Amino acid sequence: MNVTELDLPGVLLLEPKVYGDERGFFLETWHAQRYAETAIPERFVQDNLSRSLKNVLRGLHYQIRRPQGKLVSVIDGEVFDVAADVDPDSGTFGRWVGVRLSGDNKRQLYVPPGYAHGFCVLSDAAYFTYKCTDYYAPELERGVRWDDPMLAIEWPVDEPLVNERDAGWPTLDEARRELSKSRVTAKPGV
Repeated sequence: MNVTELDLPGVLLLEPKVYGDERGFFLETWHAQRYAETAIPERFVQDNLSRSLKNVLRGLHYQIRRPQGKLVSVIDGEVFDVAADVDPDSGTFGRWVGVRLSGDNKRQLYVPPGYAHGFCVLSDAAYFTYKCTDYYAPELERGVRWDDPMLAIEWPVDEPLVNERDAGWPTLDEARRELSKSRVTAKPGV
């Protein structure tokens, strides 16, 4: 497996070994021992699958007090996936990284606890899967506006389809006070 650490501490791009021939392909999407060797020693407790249509943008989500790490990938279709540092005490606060994940490239992105996460769909539809290190707790879910000028994320869609909840999240600057009071981070090296 190829592992690349991106520009935020602990955020990893993984390219699993794919065994393919004229019949199709096989790859391991999770192997606790092998992934622990790549700095993902997490215990995953919940798996999620979503399907979204072209130009749908979901996020940027995070969870306070019980932050979730996520190992994400696309089974079919293509997305632009983003991790953003929302920890006010971090040296990379307000920075983001984005990668294209698709059923064709079979890449995975590991987003450690302490980051906001979101994605937009570039194909006609996308099946997006993620393993989570903690359970979803709706009362602890928070978010940051997808179009926050402080983050200035370069989304590759002109007119994203965003639901009312995601459009109503505060800016990172507006969320800073709660973020400072809440445990959002468990990032390595921070």
